[in-house]
Amino acid sequence: GEVEFRNVSFSYGRGSDVLDDVSFKVRPGTRLGVSGRTGAGKTTIASLLPRFYDTDEGSVLIDGVDIRDYALADLRDQFAIVLQEPVLFSTTISENIAYGRPEAPAKDIEDAARSANVYEFIAGLPDGFETLVGERGMKLSGGERQRIALSRAFLKDAPILILDEPTSSVDVETEAGIMETMERLMVGRTTFMIAHRLSTLEYCNARLEIEGGVVTSASGDVDVPALLAS
Repeated sequence: GEVEFRNVSFSYGRGSDVLDDVSFKVRPGTRLGVSGRTGAGKTTIASLLPRFYDTDEGSVLIDGVDIRDYALADLRDQFAIVLQEPVLFSTTISENIAYGRPEAPAKDIEDAARSANVYEFIAGLPDGFETLVGERGMKLSGGERQRIALSRAFLKDAPILILDEPTSSVDVETEAGIMETMERLMVGRTTFMIAHRLSTLEYCNARLEIEGGVVTSASGDVDVPALLAS
C-alpha cells in the first residue's frame, strides 16, 4: 500500500518531540530504508504505522485513509513486523510461525519455513515443527529465532513490511544469509527497514535520514515536501 506521514509530531509522555512535523510519502512496493542515530526517531516511525502509539499531531495514511479510521485488527492485518529481538512464545515452532495466521494449514507453515531457509533446520530436530522453543525462544540461536520470525512474515503475507534493526544482534555470516532471505520477503511489498548500519539498507530503493526528529535527507522513490521546498 501507499504510505504517507502528513505533518506528524510525536513525543513520549511530556518529553521533547521525537518526531517534529515529519511528512513523506512512499508508493506501493517501495523499499524504504530509514537510518539515523539512536534516538533520532527511526523506530518511532515504525511504531506509529500499526498504531502501537498515536501521533500527537498530524496523521498517518495508508492508501489515502487515516489509519485511525481503520478497525485496529484490520489495520494490523496489513503489517508483518520483524524486530531486532524476535518475539517468540513458549510454545512450538509451528505455533510461533503461525502466530499471525493461527488457522494456517501445516503445508503453508512448512512452505513459509522453506522461504525463510529454516525448513531443513526444523525438520532435523527430533520433534520437528512441534519442538518447544522455550521461554522467549531461548532454546534457539539468535539467527534461528530471526528465521522463525521471517517465516512468520512470509506466512502472514501482509502488504506492508516493517524490519526494525533485524540483523543487528546476529554475526556477520548469519547476517548475510538473513539479508538474502529478507530481499525475497520484500518483493512486491511496501517495506520500512530501520537500521544503524547503512550496509543493511543496500536492498532499499529509497532512503530517509532522520536526525533530531526531522528528515534531513532523502533519496530514491520517496517524496519529502520539506526537502523539495528547501
